[in-house]
Amino acid sequence: MPTQDLTIAIVGSGGDGVITAGELVAQAAARRGLHVMKTEAYGPQIRGGESSCTVRLGVEPLLAPSDTVDVLVVFGWADYQRFRSEIVPARDAIVIYESASPAAPAAEADQLFLPLPLEQLARNAAGSTASKNVVTLGILCEMFGLPTESIEAALRHKFGRKKAAVLENVVKAFEAGCRTGRELMATDERIAAKRLAFSDAEPLLMMSGNEAAAVAAVHAGCRFFAGYPITPSSEVLHFLGEWMPKVGGVVLQTEDELAAIGAVVGASFAGVKALTSTSGPGLSLMSEMITLSAMAEVPTVIINVQRGGPSTGIPTKSEQSDLMHALYGGHGDTPRVVIAPVDVADCFHATVDAFNIAEQLQMPVIVLSDQAIGQRKETLPIGAFEHKVIDRRTPTADELADYARYRDTKSGISPMATPGIPGGTYQTNGLEHDESGRPNSMHVVHEKMNAKRYRKLAELDSFADAVRRHGPKNAKIGIICWGSSQGSVVDALGRLAAKGIAASAFVPRLLSPFPAAAAREFIASVEQILVVEISFSGQFHAYLRSCIDLPAGRTHLLSRSGAKNLTAIEVEQEVTRILSPSRDSKEVYA
Repeated sequence: MPTQDLTIAIVGSGGDGVITAGELVAQAAARRGLHVMKTEAYGPQIRGGESSCTVRLGVEPLLAPSDTVDVLVVFGWADYQRFRSEIVPARDAIVIYESASPAAPAAEADQLFLPLPLEQLARNAAGSTASKNVVTLGILCEMFGLPTESIEAALRHKFGRKKAAVLENVVKAFEAGCRTGRELMATDERIAAKRLAFSDAEPLLMMSGNEAAAVAAVHAGCRFFAGYPITPSSEVLHFLGEWMPKVGGVVLQTEDELAAIGAVVGASFAGVKALTSTSGPGLSLMSEMITLSAMAEVPTVIINVQRGGPSTGIPTKSEQSDLMHALYGGHGDTPRVVIAPVDVADCFHATVDAFNIAEQLQMPVIVLSDQAIGQRKETLPIGAFEHKVIDRRTPTADELADYARYRDTKSGISPMATPGIPGGTYQTNGLEHDESGRPNSMHVVHEKMNAKRYRKLAELDSFADAVRRHGPKNAKIGIICWGSSQGSVVDALGRLAAKGIAASAFVPRLLSPFPAAAAREFIASVEQILVVEISFSGQFHAYLRSCIDLPAGRTHLLSRSGAKNLTAIEVEQEVTRILSPSRDSKEVYA
């Protein structure tokens, strides 16, 4: 029978058109109302090297990338070897590969291997091997029921601006692939089982987490962005570079991250909502200015899209290992808020939340995303982006009559005047200061102002979306995870439920200040606890232990390095192991 959930992966080297092919499939499917999740992976080199694109298509909404791929296209086996631990063919996968590529492995289990002369087909149809990705698209359309007309229309749109001969050759290559696909349909009955069965539905919007965050910034009223390009956050800069001027804003590409955060703090001090985005190495450079934002009580929003580390690490792969730096990076007692989006749509909501909190509490807020959702593209309902916007509190006429910028209020929040407002002049810098802003190094003043700055965090006790909970209220096992891990964990909950295992999940979006009361309530409702994270050193587990008591003897940890996204099967297998009577007690953590 046909399928309603199909995952296709294409692997090749730079210039093979792998990413273009995957993007065209994803766009065409989204226009027909299919749910799409598209991920890409590259080698760490600036140019050339291996690349891959994986597209999951489903009739129902998708939570996470699939554990295995149903259809694998390989242009070169040497390139695939670099992804073999990340792109795993299913036991019954269909593998299409360039027959001229050496070192093809043997098929396993019920897999079907189809060697095809993709380059020769492209040369015969279009006069060049450059169109082998287009030939492949045609083959995939006919063999697996992809929206052929939509993909051909996408090809015509993409290449329509080029010379007529170029478009003509592209169409010829696509038609040649379609003919080959139709011929292959009759060669093996296993192909029919992989054909996608779907009915047209309303078109869906498709975007990445970084793009969603950029849209959120515009929605929140941000009108200044300063940043330095760094993988995997650069799409925020690229998107805003195009769209910010259209709404009267300014984008500044600075010489480094130090200049970027300095410009953002300065713009916000001047009364403009401001943003920067970066990844781990850049966040390190921003540490001192983040403490300035906290001391001067200037609203500052930083999007940090995590990648593999430390140092330059793995720029093109994901990891959850910037957590401790986001929570504690900086000198002195530095209050800050850290929010972790859980999927592409939440990158929008978390970023608007960040602006609202920064404006309300007048402090730095870090949106702690990662490559797995920052660069992943998902389909979203059109019109899904709605979120309340909050602006900073400015002084009233009465408050300006005797204005004290850092007045010690009950909430700790004091109205912030914009430079140039009559009566709103005040002194500010990175020195400790009294209520008027004048530098003061007395212990009693330092104690008082520290208390004021931290007291503002209590306003988040009523933050409505601090936590996401999934699964039954009382469960055999409760999983605590954060960020992009949510999708695979929730996917695993469904699989476990099908086996009769009651499992639930606790996912804090607000990491700092940590929602400890809600976490304690969750822990009390489950028998066993599993902490899941993509960090070799278990940073999230260590942070949890600093915030709440994790019961000894029934707390377990699934923690590993990044460069490979978390899969639902990993979570499912670990839960099964924990609940097995024969589990190794040495693997139980306090």
